[in-house]
Amino acid sequence: MSSRLVLVLGDLFIPDRAPDIPTKFKKLLTPNKIGQILCLGNLTDGKTYDFLRSIAPDLQIVKGDFDVDAPNLALSKVVTHGSLRIGFTHGHNIIPPGDSDSLLIAARQMDVDVLLWGGTHRFEAYELEGKFFVNPGSATGAVSWGWCQAEESEGEISQTEVPSFCLMDVQGDVLVLYVYQLRTDTNGVETVGVEKVSFRKNGGTAP
Repeated sequence: MSSRLVLVLGDLFIPDRAPDIPTKFKKLLTPNKIGQILCLGNLTDGKTYDFLRSIAPDLQIVKGDFDVDAPNLALSKVVTHGSLRIGFTHGHNIIPPGDSDSLLIAARQMDVDVLLWGGTHRFEAYELEGKFFVNPGSATGAVSWGWCQAEESEGEISQTEVPSFCLMDVQGDVLVLYVYQLRTDTNGVETVGVEKVSFRKNGGTAP
């Protein structure tokens, strides 16, 4: 693999809920910088598939709840980077949806150190019982409806989601996660913010 970087994204919903991946994100996602892409489902259109393949030919996809034209996609997959087993799934088959205990059970069943899941369209990352859980959010900021809004107050209108994706850099037993989020200020100016989160297998302090 020419690059250790792994792109994690999902819930794009192009063109149903979003016109395209934001331009500022596309400028960052250029060929020869990313070794592998893990797509957590709801890709929904061929043009975006071709764009992702142009970034990295090693494109791994799992089935989302709206990938009706791709019935043969697996619900979950496992890849290995360094000494880490990384599982990924869309998350609509996790019951209750997004529940930390249910995600922990899924991670144990898949025998993985890291579990990536989607569906909520909101970034999240945390450690639980020695495992690392990451939700990259929606790369397009597509509005989320249905089960992922179950925890919101009755009658509350969902706010616009913040577009986000993640890059993973794995070296041995350490995973460094870079989170990219597209923020829009009150004047409509867009800026990309980047945060860093680290995880080390079997505990210890990550750099």
